[in-house]
Amino acid sequence: MVSHAARAHHRRRLERVGWVAALDAPAGGWAAGEPRPRPGGLLEILIDGAEALPRMVAELERAESHVHIAGWFFSPDFALTRGGEPTILRNLLAELAERVEVRVLVWAGAPLPLFRPSRSSVRRMRERLCAGTQIRCALDAKERPMHCHHEKTIVVDDRVAFVGGIDLTSEAGDRFDSSRHPARGEVGWHDASARIAGPAVGDVAEHFRMRWQEVTDEKCASTATVEPAGNVELQIVRTVPEHIYAAKPDGDFRILESYVRALRAAKRLIYLENQFLWSPEIAAILRDKLIRPPADDFRLLIVLPAKPNAGGDDTRGMLGELVEADADQGRLLACTLFARAGRLADPVYVHAKIGIVDDTWLTVGSANLNDHSLFNDTEMNVVTHDPAIARQTRLRLWAEHLELSIDQVAGEPAQVIDDYWKPISKEQLARREAGEPLTHRLVRLPHVSRRSARLLGPLQGLLVDG
Repeated sequence: MVSHAARAHHRRRLERVGWVAALDAPAGGWAAGEPRPRPGGLLEILIDGAEALPRMVAELERAESHVHIAGWFFSPDFALTRGGEPTILRNLLAELAERVEVRVLVWAGAPLPLFRPSRSSVRRMRERLCAGTQIRCALDAKERPMHCHHEKTIVVDDRVAFVGGIDLTSEAGDRFDSSRHPARGEVGWHDASARIAGPAVGDVAEHFRMRWQEVTDEKCASTATVEPAGNVELQIVRTVPEHIYAAKPDGDFRILESYVRALRAAKRLIYLENQFLWSPEIAAILRDKLIRPPADDFRLLIVLPAKPNAGGDDTRGMLGELVEADADQGRLLACTLFARAGRLADPVYVHAKIGIVDDTWLTVGSANLNDHSLFNDTEMNVVTHDPAIARQTRLRLWAEHLELSIDQVAGEPAQVIDDYWKPISKEQLARREAGEPLTHRLVRLPHVSRRSARLLGPLQGLLVDG
């Protein structure tokens, strides 16, 4: 009942601002409106910090006119490269700011001491980042109550952009981790970012310029015309709540629309990696797919953190509902990751926000599958319908998580799930429950929660959604 109430509340809210079509979007296709899909793109999916962060450094060092970075939080002393002399975020940006414009846009922090980072800690961070440098850093306090600015983007010269889930910070965990996920004596970190070239870069650049002007009253130079760089069609999709920015008074909810379209169109496989899973709208579509599977070999595979930093019971509650919808048909599997060290194992925090459907649709970005990201925080994702990129990304992720070769995971998805994912993750869960050392990093999630916890996500949506 609470989930139904939350969905009804969201529908009324989107009806008021002319966005109910995002909830009622048909199966398949691109999100409607602007930014529209852009041909001529180049897309690289960078998996885990050890691959993504050095690529960001390389592009930043090539900057000729400007660097625009938006994030949730930054650590000035964060090491973007490791081994030898590390590249420190503050030092790199300070050197760049001597020859190009460097603008950094960050959430101003929580106005009440209910969650992190606080307003005061963000102000201290800005002082450490900018003192004695030409770096310009603006704090965006135009958030909805109890929500934040969560997107993570980098634009260099309007030539190349990064859109993804990787924060340039060590807050709550060190983002620099390799796809081998060695045990580090602390939480590991699984994440992803997309490197974009071509006309879609202009959409990322324009979004940053819009936010910068809203926050600082300073108008940046117009976005340069971005020439084609490849043959991939890309669409930049956003969450922008209504009544936050004058330039988008009715908001933008096309990350929600993109997921709704893709999940409704799914025929054989939905593969999700996410920090959270408690959006009642997303859960309703997934339940319907399990109750009325579009094919006998349809599978829903989800990778989540073992202990998310918030909303863990909410996610377990949603998993419980999906387990009931599956009704022991074996179409649903939810797993998590651990880094092994002898008899001990450290959790690998799944922070990636990746969706792949039928190897024909792929999204990577900053948006979690919860009410915050789909309705209330500013977010940005990139979407493509390129089958080759979608499949190759899935195979790389599956090889990483299963600790197998690409060739070993390249079979039919349902068979690979049944032959590898299910037995490996089941055995590792049994080992953890028996106190035995793990032999693989992939562990099945227990699909249980306190019954009352199923109400927490929808209730939170009702209480803080406004």
